[in-house]
Amino acid sequence: MTPGDVRELIQSGEGIGIEFKRKISSPEKIARELVALANTQGGVILFGVDDDGGIFGVESEKSEIDQIDFAATHLCDPPVGLDIDVVPFDKKDVIVASVEQSAEKPHYLLSGNGEENKVYIRVKDQTLIASKEVIKVLRDERPDAPPLKLVIGSNERKLFEYLDTNERITVKEYSALINVSVRRASRILTTLVRAGVVRIHTLEKNDYFTLSYD
Repeated sequence: MTPGDVRELIQSGEGIGIEFKRKISSPEKIARELVALANTQGGVILFGVDDDGGIFGVESEKSEIDQIDFAATHLCDPPVGLDIDVVPFDKKDVIVASVEQSAEKPHYLLSGNGEENKVYIRVKDQTLIASKEVIKVLRDERPDAPPLKLVIGSNERKLFEYLDTNERITVKEYSALINVSVRRASRILTTLVRAGVVRIHTLEKNDYFTLSYD
């Protein structure tokens, strides 16, 4: 990673695969970003860079690298692999943590204190909690996922008919449409996502589904 590479990343701005951090506030927050990148399409976190792209640099390279490594190794399950570079930039040092899209999805943030471990993903420039449906889709993306079994029956045809005249549908709406449990409706939708027929979209409060060719 060169200063020119860092400049290009900063000019690109934060996005699905780029996150700026002026400083490390806690290893837990860093682990959340590492999990999200590994669960999505990979990317980089620039430490010492403000949200507006301003360069502040890092105060202590070793201390901050140790915290990043601790977050990746001890607060992510399974641990997130990453490469760390220290890049001199405008007489300041920027730490670049690069994360590949993982083949071991989903990665969880270990919450501790008896709280439920959570899965995070990147959506545009935001890090959001993954729904049960998104977690199922992430599992299906693993190389060792079981073979896809797809059957197009009346429930699936009702979905296609609905989406031909409506932009989107949620799990609860689909459950009501075909009069089955939410769990079964979720299973049908995520199977269709894996087949590439339906696309899942994540919002802060809810997911929705559309036909993949819309």
